[in-house]
Amino acid sequence: MTHSDPSSPPTGSLADLRVLDLSRILAGPTATQLLGDLGAEIIKVERPGKGDDTRGWGPPFLKDSSGKDTHESAYYLSSNRNKKSIAIDISKEEGRALIRQLADQSDILVENFKVGDLKRYGLDYATLSKRNARLIYCSISGFGQSGPYAGHAGYDFLIQGMGGIMSITGEGGPESAGPLKVGVGIADIMCGMYATVAVLAAVEARHRTGKGQHIDISLLDSQIAWLANQGVSYLVSGKTPQPLGNAHPTIVPYETFPGSDHAFILAVGNDAQFARFCATAACPDLCEDLRFSKNADRVRNRGVLIPLLQDITRTRSAADWISALEAVGVPCGPINTIPEVFDDPQVQHRGMQINLPHTAGAEGSVSLIGNPIKLSDTPVHYRSAPPQLGEHTRDILKNTLSLSEEAIRNLTDTGTVEAMD
Repeated sequence: MTHSDPSSPPTGSLADLRVLDLSRILAGPTATQLLGDLGAEIIKVERPGKGDDTRGWGPPFLKDSSGKDTHESAYYLSSNRNKKSIAIDISKEEGRALIRQLADQSDILVENFKVGDLKRYGLDYATLSKRNARLIYCSISGFGQSGPYAGHAGYDFLIQGMGGIMSITGEGGPESAGPLKVGVGIADIMCGMYATVAVLAAVEARHRTGKGQHIDISLLDSQIAWLANQGVSYLVSGKTPQPLGNAHPTIVPYETFPGSDHAFILAVGNDAQFARFCATAACPDLCEDLRFSKNADRVRNRGVLIPLLQDITRTRSAADWISALEAVGVPCGPINTIPEVFDDPQVQHRGMQINLPHTAGAEGSVSLIGNPIKLSDTPVHYRSAPPQLGEHTRDILKNTLSLSEEAIRNLTDTGTVEAMD
């Protein structure tokens, strides 16, 4: 992973691709940021005066040199690096004409408007593909382009609820506080990941056919897809999975356990590891007990085994357990706070915190989370921080669409576009 001059041309695996990004919030921006990290040129279209909805989703906001909040929220900053921002009012025909011209020169278009909205503007796949047959057009929506819910708006929280993940998240039993959502917008993020895979598949198909295609991907479909083993467990058994807190439905012991000071994670993945745990914990009788010697039996008898293990782990500190168990190859680890995550030497070694130049930031920069992809020959490049609203409007109109200064001035004067001074 390397940093490069934001004015330099894109490099990386996807350096020959241009993406017209009409998405906002999280799912679409997650997909386009990943494509940008891999080298694609990303032109982010935003609404004049407001921009991406998430610009206002704070605090926290990036602080300027005087300690005051800027207009750049942490939420927005999380998924919009390596992009250029152009502010265009698509309610005006002149603005829609600019979008069509940009689509003519793009390889990929990503959008997450409500189903049918862009058709009213003449910016749908059927219309734009007639002008640019190679265009790959990715539509991200809450429920897909068809079906009884197609016209409904979809938000991550709603999708987590409708898609089943909340029903298996949280503590089970009568004392439970009830279903819980995941602590980040995981339905949005995973939808963005599936969208990225779909886009790359369409690019590969275009190498053979010379034609683009329409990608229809929804938050609900994506959410159901990553129910994974829990979803298939229901389909195979007919039994409804229940929330187990930090426990695993089919591996025991695989959850958090109390130390004498605080909790830690014990993740025993097989019978040999359980035997080593028992030897280290000086409880070989548990390993020899037929109720617990095999994983399937431990799953069936977890209600008996877990309290016994909890009594044992309370006798030593979490750090002592982690040190002793790591030494014999039993998977275990701490439960880090977010600050502890970024202080971890492994995380630092892997470059998972990065700093990019940002003119609005107090130190002239902004800290972001790095990309986890490590490619040996075409590494991820961090070309630029998430753009300010309309930061690249003039540049795109002039250098991508070849508009004259007079034409740009007319578009600005009529409010069709917004550009940073």
